[in-house]
Amino acid sequence: MIGKRAGFRRAARRFDDAVDEVVEPLRKNAALTSVAAAVSNLADYGFVWTVVASAKGRRRGTRRAALRRLGTAGVSSLALNAAIKAVVDRGRPEQAAANAEPGAIPVREPTSSSFPSGHTLAAFTTAVVLADSPAQAVAFIGFAAVVGASRIQLGAHHASDVAGGALIGAGLGALLRSTNRRRR
Repeated sequence: MIGKRAGFRRAARRFDDAVDEVVEPLRKNAALTSVAAAVSNLADYGFVWTVVASAKGRRRGTRRAALRRLGTAGVSSLALNAAIKAVVDRGRPEQAAANAEPGAIPVREPTSSSFPSGHTLAAFTTAVVLADSPAQAVAFIGFAAVVGASRIQLGAHHASDVAGGALIGAGLGALLRSTNRRRR
């Protein structure tokens, strides 16, 4: 088991290094980093998903379902993220956050361990749970991917943290959707 963990860590480090090599020059682009900070802030504490669920709940008879799905996605992703972070306890990357640049859009300083990316996990979970059509799925999952990319751009997460958060979040979202369908 220890050998498998070491192999996984080496593969994750190679993946992270390859992505960092591509992203590092982009981190010097102040406009791109500002966009990443804005996206990250919109996803913080599920703000954008609350807006989406509120818009979906405007139609008569849909409010309760939209709020239930939002709440289920939020609580489930928060609990699973916290449990995994406690077990993995991975250190954050050493890149400077957007806040380090003068005039940069401030981003909340992460205090938890790095794996998985909680922003990404929550975004993918909620995107899958809230989507009611293929077009919504494309839009919501696309935004969730941008949230993940923003966390890499800001240096808040390793690329493997974001990939793990996306996979875990999408899986959790699919599980919650199937559970929700069985309840109807």
